[in-house]
Amino acid sequence: MNPLDQQKISSLAIKLPKLGYVKCTVSKEVQGRILSATISQNPSGKYFLSLCCTDVDIPQYERTGAMVGIDLGIKDFAITSDGEKFDNHKYLNKSAKKLAKLQRQLSRKTKGSNNRSKARIKVARLHEKIVNQRNDTLHKLSTNLVKTYDFIAIESLKVKNMVRNRKLAKSISDVSWGEFVRQLEYKLSWQHKHSIKVDSFFPSSQLYSVCGVKNPDVKNLGIRQWTCTECNTKHDRDINAAKNILNEGLRLLSV
Repeated sequence: MNPLDQQKISSLAIKLPKLGYVKCTVSKEVQGRILSATISQNPSGKYFLSLCCTDVDIPQYERTGAMVGIDLGIKDFAITSDGEKFDNHKYLNKSAKKLAKLQRQLSRKTKGSNNRSKARIKVARLHEKIVNQRNDTLHKLSTNLVKTYDFIAIESLKVKNMVRNRKLAKSISDVSWGEFVRQLEYKLSWQHKHSIKVDSFFPSSQLYSVCGVKNPDVKNLGIRQWTCTECNTKHDRDINAAKNILNEGLRLLSV
């Protein structure tokens, strides 16, 4: 079923069944053949039209032959086996005070009143801003990694189990590891590149990436750097874990 007349799409209006022409802003030029359309409304009251298209040509990035392992964290959002660290911007935490203020104002409004409706929209708009900031950062980072690397190994995290930790639940939810991995996977697939997930039980932090010795003492999250007693190599906890994830990913790929 094709609910839209593709010829009617413009930067000013779009023709919808039964509604006719509706003013809109087109965020991206429509390519290919339209299969279906979905209209949705977010909590702040904005309407969006999502188009499902086929026969779309996706520009291909140049092959680099580079491979990388990625360790995900809270202090730093992502750490690569090449030693690069990407900041965790903590957008929810930065807006926490303003959000708490708006939520208090909402709780004081009479249910069913226009003032309560206005207060609810203010809260929804702030949540929307936080989500947009987070998604913008994730898209830019994932696209940059896909352009740079042809193979990415990443740890498979069980986020649902991790958020049971009350002390870390808010930070884990804010960091959006699951969405980041999802973006990496479909963008790599579009580019005919490859990714592999390393089991969450793989002791990436405990193994020394140079000599392969396992040290259970490194389970202590307070240990950020150390020198290996076997090979005298100085390790950074997160970079060492990323290197081990890459090595394990390559091993799984060859099996």
